[in-house]
Order: sequence, then C-alpha cells, then structure tokens
Amino acid sequence: MRSVTGRARGTFMANSHTLLLFLLVPTVVLAGVHYFFYRRLVKAMAFKPRTRRILTGVLVGLWLSLPAGMILGRFLGHPWRYLVAWPGFMWMGMMVVILTLLLAIDLGRLARFVYRRFSPATVPANPERRLFLTRAMGAGVLATTVLATGGAMGAALRTPGVRRVRVVLPNLPPGLDGLVIAQFTDLHVGEIVTRPFVEAVTRRINDLKPDLIVFTGDLVDGSVPRLAPHTEPLGGLRSRFGTFFVSGNHDYYSGIGPWTREVERLGMRVLHNERVTLGTGADLLDLAGVDDSGTGRSRYPDGHGADVAKALARPVPGRPVILLAHQPKEIHAAAKHGASLVLSGHTHGGQIWPFRHLVGFAQPCIDGLHLHRGKTWIYVSRGTGFWGPPLRLFTPSEITRIELRRSGEPEVGWA
Repeated sequence: MRSVTGRARGTFMANSHTLLLFLLVPTVVLAGVHYFFYRRLVKAMAFKPRTRRILTGVLVGLWLSLPAGMILGRFLGHPWRYLVAWPGFMWMGMMVVILTLLLAIDLGRLARFVYRRFSPATVPANPERRLFLTRAMGAGVLATTVLATGGAMGAALRTPGVRRVRVVLPNLPPGLDGLVIAQFTDLHVGEIVTRPFVEAVTRRINDLKPDLIVFTGDLVDGSVPRLAPHTEPLGGLRSRFGTFFVSGNHDYYSGIGPWTREVERLGMRVLHNERVTLGTGADLLDLAGVDDSGTGRSRYPDGHGADVAKALARPVPGRPVILLAHQPKEIHAAAKHGASLVLSGHTHGGQIWPFRHLVGFAQPCIDGLHLHRGKTWIYVSRGTGFWGPPLRLFTPSEITRIELRRSGEPEVGWA
C-alpha cells in the first residue's frame, strides 16, 4: 500500500513540476515581450505620468491574463471558464500581430540608420517631428491590429469551408475510382470551440456524402467529463465505410485512454499503429493509422507512439495504402514503407501569419498537396478548428473533400 502511495505521490510531484515549468518559461518570455511593448508603445510616446501609469497597468493586466486564463480555466465551471479564457486568448493573438508590426518597423528603422550612417548627407534632428512620427506609427500599429484581429476572428469562428482535392493513384482498383474521403482535423474542442461549432462541422461533412471519413488528430483540449457534451454531435457522422480516428499530441495531453473510449463510443474506429482493409471483392484498399509521434514510449509503455513500420507491415502487393498521421513528418517513414497517400494535420497552416514561415522548420510540409520523392502523396490540412486565440490570419480553416482517381491530374481548390 505504501509503495502504491509513494508512486502516486511521485507522479503527482513530477506532473506538478512539469506544469510549473510549462507555465513559468512562457510567462517569463511573455514578460519580456510586454516590456518591449512598454518601451515602444508607452515610454516612447512621452505620455503624461498619469497616462503612462494607466497604460503600464493595462499591459501588466494583459500579461497576467494569459497564465491566469490557462490556470483558472481548468477549475472554473460554465460559463465562467469561457469568460476567463476569452480575454487571454484574444490578447495572445493580438500580441502576435503587434509584435510582428513593431519588429517590421524596427527593421525599417535599422535600414534607415545604416543608410544615414554611410550617407555623406546629414539631416538635423527634429525632436518634435520624431515624437509625432513615433505616435503616428504607434496609432497605426494599434489600428492595424484591431482590423486584422476582427477579420481573423471572423475567419476562425465561421463554419469551415470545403477544400476539394483530387489525388491520382494509378493502382486504385476500378471499383474505388472516384472514392470520396472527408478529412477533418485539429478541432481543439475546449473553452471556445464548443458544441455549436462541432454541430456545424458535422452537418457540413455529412452534406459531402463521403464514402469514408477520417480525423487526423487533436480533437480536444480538456477532459472527457468536461468536453464530452461538446463532442457528442460527432456521433452523427455518416459514411459508407465509417469514421476513423488517429490521435494528436493534444489528445494525449487531455488523457488518451479516456478519450479513446469516448471516441469509440461515438462510433469512430481508432487506428492505433494498425491497418484495416476497406472494400469488397477485388476492389480493396488499406487504411492505416499511427499515434502521434510526440508521445514518448517511456510515458506510455503499452505500445503508444508513432510506429509507421508496424502500421504498414506486410503490405499486399499492388494494393494502395492510405496512412493517417497527425504530423506531416511521418511522410519520410511512410514513403519508405510504401504508403500511397498520407493525410495529416497538426500545422494549422501556421494559423496566424507569420507563424506559417516558422512551421517549416519543424515539418516538411505546411499545408496542401505534395508528392514526396516522386512516389508518395501527402495532403496536409490547415485544420478545422484552432488552438489558443480564436483567430486565423491568412490561413482559413477547412474541411477537406478528397477524391481518389485512377487517372487524370491532381488538383486542389475551394468549393
């Protein structure tokens, strides 16, 4: 009994330390970002002391709203959880836009400084003109942020559009020519993505009348008792071959065991490093799925973690194989083991520009249809929901209608 209690206490302490580190590091980094905002948007504006104190207090409050929303959201009930989450998430997105604009202005200033440093002509300093330009640029940054945030919030909260994709697989059996797959991914049901959004997504998928429905990871951000009422509409998904599910990293953060059981209760088939055969007679294809690659086997010793080799073992010669993998980086192993097509998510297409350009450092594909090494197709969805800020800037969400063909030209477009 003491040994069990000791292990439980050790696990609790380890999880507490991990949570503390998870919150501490971003909070310190965000403190530096907000100090930068103070220097550029408060101190540089030469406001009167009272105005400066008020604006400084606002910045401190916005900084604290980020960790406060994440912590309190785990303990508060409805509707307080959503009221606490919204300010922090909204400021998170606005902060990215403001930081991007200020850094762009600073690059322009640096270029002007270098030019003047090596230019023979000199321009006398004009403090009044400099203060006017500083205040004008600050006002411009805030106005641009408000407009960009409004548009990005509308793009995130509306029901996702349908992106149509045609993939050509020459070895596709004749009876499966024209097979339609509906892919959705990265819903991130939680504080802001709730039941009405899930209901709208379910209706739009069913309207496509797909032969097969696949979900490629990151369903939730929270526990089954808290979020099961919001994922319930997914039990209404309908297709010829059913709905198949693979895990994402956030599904593991939220408790992969309970969520696996809940997903199966809703009628989805979870592919846990395994493969199934779909079709009848000679018209067959294999559908495989792997766990998220971010799950360490030391934490989940019972076979969890991406194992593409296991999922694609003993292939049937000539039969097409589709692999569901949350992270696009599984394309390397998938191509090695003979997959015909990989369907992924995870990247959100960057979700908020300019993050799109950073995703490429971690993943081989950001979004869209690509042919890997001339033999394996991969399609990366921009995601159906969103994580964190309810914003999508230049990266619209999507439900994907994938049509498989034996011949023709590959194609990607919006319905």
